[in-house]
Amino acid sequence: MSRQLAKHWITVDEYERMGEAGIFHTDDRLELLEGEIFEMSPIGSRHAACVTVINQIFTLKFAGQMIVISQNPIRLDDFSEPQPDVALLKWRDDFYRHAHPMPDDVLLVIEVADATVESDRVYKMPLYAKAGIREAWLIDLPDGKIELYAEPVEGVYQFNRNFERGEEVKSHTIADLAINIDAVLE
Repeated sequence: MSRQLAKHWITVDEYERMGEAGIFHTDDRLELLEGEIFEMSPIGSRHAACVTVINQIFTLKFAGQMIVISQNPIRLDDFSEPQPDVALLKWRDDFYRHAHPMPDDVLLVIEVADATVESDRVYKMPLYAKAGIREAWLIDLPDGKIELYAEPVEGVYQFNRNFERGEEVKSHTIADLAINIDAVLE
C-alpha cells in the first residue's frame, strides 16, 4: 500500500509561538512565506545603505502622515509574514503595537535585492499582489534599477514599470512620492 506524505503548513500564530518559545536563535533571519520558514540572505553593506537611505527619505517626507518600517513583519494572511526591507503604512497612533500590519494597512512595500533578485521577482512580488498590497517596489542592486508593481487584481499586478539610473521613481499610488534612483543606489 502506497501512502503520500502529508505536509504540515505552519501558520503565522504557530510561527510566532515558536519564536516566543525560543526555538529560533535570536540572530536568525527568517521569514514565513506560504506556510514555510525561509532563511533570509545576509545583509551586505550596499543593501543596508540602500535601506537606510530610503528609510531616511521616507521618514523625513512623511513624518506624522505615514509610518515607515524597516525589516519588520507584515502579516499577509494566516500563512505568510514576510519582513520587507521597507514599508510605508497608514498612520496609527499606536504604531501597530498590538498587532503586525495587515495588507490593508500597507501603502507601499519595498524589497531590496542583491543575491535574491530573481526569487523576489517571481515569488515575493506575486505574494504581495495576492495579498492585495497596492504597490510594491523591487530594487535590483546588480542591474541598478527599480521595478514598480501596482494595481493588484486577482493576485496579479496589472501595472509594471522599470526605472533606470538617472530617472526619478514616481509612485503609482502615493501622491507626492518621487525619489531619485541615483540617491538610492549610490
